[in-house]
Amino acid sequence: MIALAAAVPSLALAERPAELLVLLGGIALVPIGLVMLTSFLKMVVVLSVTRSALGAPQIPPSSAVTGLALLLTLLVMSPVGEESWKLARAVPAGGLERTLEAASAAAGPLRAFLGRFARTDDRLTFLDLARRARPPATRAEVKDSDFAVLAPAFVVSELRRAFTIGFLVFLPFLVVDLLVANVLLALGLTQLSPTSVALPFKLLLFVAVDGFRLIARGLVLGYVA
Repeated sequence: MIALAAAVPSLALAERPAELLVLLGGIALVPIGLVMLTSFLKMVVVLSVTRSALGAPQIPPSSAVTGLALLLTLLVMSPVGEESWKLARAVPAGGLERTLEAASAAAGPLRAFLGRFARTDDRLTFLDLARRARPPATRAEVKDSDFAVLAPAFVVSELRRAFTIGFLVFLPFLVVDLLVANVLLALGLTQLSPTSVALPFKLLLFVAVDGFRLIARGLVLGYVA
């Protein structure tokens, strides 16, 4: 995704239909690449779990959660995009082969990013699966640095981290729910919904600790620290 986007400015697309087709194919994959090959997936999962933990499924709205995750993703991925841009611009323009060469060069920083955050055991698992999918004669050609191995390993690793963080975020709100439910039960107010009564207390707790700032800071530092 980043590689193809970085290679675009060197093209005279109107005069090069083959390169135009490559560009259009790359653009079609941009949404998938944005979700699966960047930090967006972990961030949107953590923010969504946080919203569920608050007990207000529609507050903040989904567009706000997605927008915040996208802004944080741009912050995290900007160094990777800048490095890909420099590498792609260093390749002289000159036809489809040069374009593919520029895209290959620009893919290096993205490959390094995926490799950095893909857990070792996940990489080994998908390396084994990728080799099993090949004929026996070509299995040795599959490396753990191939996108076919790195991409799924990165996604699985990010989901694992996202659910781990989500569990830790959920715990304080669960404690509030349990306390409110026990207090209502002790007072005999069984007709009141514990979820509704606990909501203002959870909101107060979240605001008191500046929850969105802490979560956003932690998510970004997870990639730059």
